[in-house]
Order: sequence, then structure tokens, then C-alpha cells
Amino acid sequence: MNHLSPACVPSDVPELDVADEQNPAAEITEVPEVAEITEGAEIEESPAAEVEESPAAEIEESPVGEIAETPKEPGRVRRFLRSPGFSRGLTVLACLIVFVALLYPNVLKRLTLGSFTRIPIEAALGIAVLIVLPRRPRRIVAAIAGVALGWLVIEKCLDMGFFQVLNRPFDPVLDWVLFDDAYDFVHESYGPAGAYGAIAAIVLLVAVVLGVTTWATLRVNRLLGEDRRKSAFTAGGIATAWALSLAFGIPTLMPNVPVAARTTVSYAWDRANQARAGIKNEAAFAREVKVDAFQNVPPDQLLTGLTGKDVMLTFVESYGRNAVEAPNLAPGVDPVLDEGTAKLKAAGFSARSGWLTSPTFGGGSWLAHSTTMSGLWINNQGRYRNLTASSRLTLPSLFRSAGWDTVSVMPGATRAWPEGNFYGFNRIWDSRNLGYTGPKFSWAPMPDQYTLKKFSEVEYTKAGRKPLFVEMPLVSSHTPWAPIPEFLDWDKVGDGSVYNGIVANQPTKAEIWTASSKVRQEYGKSIQYTLTTLVDWITTYGKDNLVMVFLGDHQPSPVVTGDNASHDVPITIVAKDPAVLDRITSWNWTDGLKPAPDAPVWPMNTFRDKFLTTMSEGSH
Repeated sequence: MNHLSPACVPSDVPELDVADEQNPAAEITEVPEVAEITEGAEIEESPAAEVEESPAAEIEESPVGEIAETPKEPGRVRRFLRSPGFSRGLTVLACLIVFVALLYPNVLKRLTLGSFTRIPIEAALGIAVLIVLPRRPRRIVAAIAGVALGWLVIEKCLDMGFFQVLNRPFDPVLDWVLFDDAYDFVHESYGPAGAYGAIAAIVLLVAVVLGVTTWATLRVNRLLGEDRRKSAFTAGGIATAWALSLAFGIPTLMPNVPVAARTTVSYAWDRANQARAGIKNEAAFAREVKVDAFQNVPPDQLLTGLTGKDVMLTFVESYGRNAVEAPNLAPGVDPVLDEGTAKLKAAGFSARSGWLTSPTFGGGSWLAHSTTMSGLWINNQGRYRNLTASSRLTLPSLFRSAGWDTVSVMPGATRAWPEGNFYGFNRIWDSRNLGYTGPKFSWAPMPDQYTLKKFSEVEYTKAGRKPLFVEMPLVSSHTPWAPIPEFLDWDKVGDGSVYNGIVANQPTKAEIWTASSKVRQEYGKSIQYTLTTLVDWITTYGKDNLVMVFLGDHQPSPVVTGDNASHDVPITIVAKDPAVLDRITSWNWTDGLKPAPDAPVWPMNTFRDKFLTTMSEGSH
């Protein structure tokens, strides 16, 4: 350290000792005394003055607030989220999401690990398209591809649901209207909270799927843009592996499923063809609906074999072939049919039975009803909508023109049914005007026994009436088959309030739908209940002029039937007048309520014309 010159220092300033010279802090504290130096001294340029402005002095005089503004070091979570490892993990996740979406199946039983041990050719095609595009178009195409991929996943999920309930895939053109019916079913079965919850869950699922797949494709697109050369090699490697797997027929963990997959391309192509076929089908149906063999038949020549008869067309909900033949259902249902045959015979009635093939499965009862009554194959909502907008003759309208009073009894209807005018009904009874005051039995607003008893009171036992043609769906065997009514003495049915005590002792839906075996058991009980009720009504209330045609509308859902069940349903004609059944001898149907396994099987749409021809034979 340099010292001040003695000539410049007043004589009364003591000299610094060696210790002070070597102590900067001491110098700093002693410097203020130099303020007494005489004018003209060059003390301001001395090293001592420089010491005053040293960093140590600045730190000592720095305000506390300035130190607090020093940036904080990121926390552990933030450091992790910003780390290269986390970024790579997100990229891997995005690739995995795209891979899973490309191989996602549309049948629930295929949703296994084996479905994802395949090579999707769409991955190679997608990479090839993206790497040849400029940056901005590439990003737009990736976003569109993400939305499309997500939508295909949603459609496949809908397919799973439709296969489980209706045993067919979702139709992207014609099936949207069914969501209204699905909402009504959930609302009637589980209440408003269940319906609103289902809607919220569906909306959330759609948003999540579309958002996740779009994010994933954009993330993968960014990875591809980082090194197009490597991306091109990747696409080539996937395509080569796919081609070799296809050439050698390498299988996956699942039998008959090759490693070489084109799931998404094939699925999208099939859906496009399905939509195109649906449009063509509507055009063909417009021509088909105009062709009617009975259009020009005079009314006095129609249904002459049933003159003076009360004719009832009764649909038994979900009464399918499996109820009669399946090993886990027939032991409960067949005794009811055998006992019913004997009971009818004792009351003077006879029966003959066969099979019809329904256009629907597991649901869509109105499609079966319209097929039976119109004589046309109504297997989707588009055909149903076009049918009810046409002037097609139906069984009710033909009976009405021939002099019958036509009535529909719709216990499951909770609102107006405008289609009744198309069918040709003079009156419609439904849940709003049948006077039921008891509890609901799951989906069914009232038990079948109450429906039949009330029909007897308001229509069947009226004096001086015309012959009736009645269409009546019985709905106690409607899914979810819990709770199920009990058969009562007819004089105890009353206004339905007696069922309050009965429903309280029945198992709930939550208790039943815990295992498929329980569901099948309760389904079988519901069919037994309706068949028992129907036969007992015939023997208790049926008049000598009664002709009862009862049939199933469709098979129950696959949770009951399993996979690959037929669409066949039983159909039976019951009459006391032997002349009526003599007319159908050529049909080769089985005597009794239970059709034989080899009894004739007709498409359901052929029944109208066969029935009209047989019952009007010789008149045209």
C-alpha cells in the first residue's frame, strides 16, 4: 500500500503503524479524519480515497431491498419439468398415444395386449407425408390428423357399445338419432342425475380423446421436423418390417390376427363405404316402399278368414330364441311354455309356433314393430323415418279398412306418439292415460299384468263394440331386468298401488348388474313372468273369437346371449276357433307355444304378406 507524502500531512496526524497499514478496514475507518487536510492538498487522488469507493464499501452501504431482488433458483418440480429428460418422456408418451390410437380395436373383447403387438402401416405413411411438407403446412396437417385419429377412436368406442347392446357397429350416418332414445332409457331407468351424468361423461370423454390425440400428433410432428433424414429412415424401417410380416404371415399373440396391421385405414374406408351405402339404401327404399301387393285389394276381400274376430298383435320385449333354447335359460322358460300349452288346451285354445328373423338385436324394438306391420325390412332409423313418412299400408290400416276398430296399447310410451297416425290406429293408450299409480319397474312404467288388466277394462270387455285389432308391446322384460314384478291374482291388481310393496323387495339394478350370470338369470325370470301373465290373461279373459299373435321383437343384448347369437325370435298364434289355425297348416309350424328347433324360419318382413294372404285366401 502506498503512503501519503509527509509534506502533505499535518504534523498533528499520527503515523500509522505497520498493523494499520496491513488492515484495510482500519484504513477505511481512519480516512474520514483526513477531512482536516489543508486546502490545496491532493488527498482526493490518493489511494485512500479510492478505498472509500471499494466494493466492500458498496456492499456495506447497499440497501437490503437490492439484495432481496436477486433471482431465486427454480424449485425441484420446476427444474424437473424443464429438464431434457422430461421433454423426452413427453415425446415418448406422444408416440405411444399415436401408436395405441392407430391399433385401437372396435370390439371390446379385442381390447387386449395382443391387439397392440402389431405394426401399423399408417405410421410409416403418416411419417412420409409429414416429412415432405414445409413447416407450417406440416403442422396444420398434423393437427387435422390428430383430430381425425381421435374421432376414429371415439367411433370405435361407440362400436364397442353398439356391439354390446345391439350386436352391430355404430352407423355414422343413421344412428345419431338413437342417442335421444338412449337418453330416454337412462333417464327412465336411472333418473335425471344418471342421465345428466352420462351426458357430462360423454362430453368430457370426447374432449379428452380429441385433445390428447391432437397434442400427440403435434408433438410427434415436432420430433420428425428435427431430423428429416432420421425420420425418413424410420418410415422406411416400419414399412419394411410391415411388408415382411405380411409376406411371411407372422401372427400375433391372438389367433388369426397378423402382425402387419392396417386397422385405421381399413376402418376409415369401411366407415366411408357404410355412409355411402346408407345414402344409396335410402334411395332404394323410396322405390321399395311403393311396391305393395295389397294396395289395390278391395277392403271387402281382405281378412275374410278373420271376420268377427278380435285380433291382438302382442310383442314380448326381448323374447328371443335364446330364451327357448340356450342351456342357461331354457330350463326356466320351457316349463312355462309347456305348462302354458296345457293350460290353453284345457281352456279350449290351440297354438302353433315358428321363428322369425328380426331386423334388430338387443334393442330398437320399434324397428321390429314396423317391420312386422309394414312388411318391409326396417333395420335402421333412416328406413324407419322414411317408412313413417310414406303412405305404406300396414296391418292396422288394412284391418281398419276392412272394418276393424284399431287400438294401440303402449305402456312404455311416456309422451305423444305421432307415428300412430301413420300405422292407422283409431286410439292410443299409453302410460299417461292408463291410470297406473304404482311404482316403476326399472325402465317399464308399469307391469305387464296391469297393462292387460287395464286393457280389458277400457276396451276388451266393452259391450256392443266392433271387432278389435290391437297392437300391444309388453315391456316388463325390457333391459335392465331389475326389479321384476310378481304375478298376482287379477282381482288384486287394482290401480297398481299394490306393487309398491313388491318392488321394495326386489333386487335392484346395482345388485343384478355385477355379473353376467345374474343378468341372465333375471332376464329369464322376466320372460317367465310375461309369458305366464299373457297365457293366464288368455285363459281368464279370452273370448271365443280371440286370435292372439304374440312374438318377440328381438334377442336380448349380448350380455345375455353371448357372441354370434342369431336374430331369431319365436312367434305364436293362439285361437279357439280351429278354422283359424287350419288356415296356417301349410306353414308347418309346431303345435303349442314352443317352436321346434327345425320349425320354419322366416324374415320378419315376410310375415305381413303371408298372414294377409292366408287370412284372405280366395279373395284375390
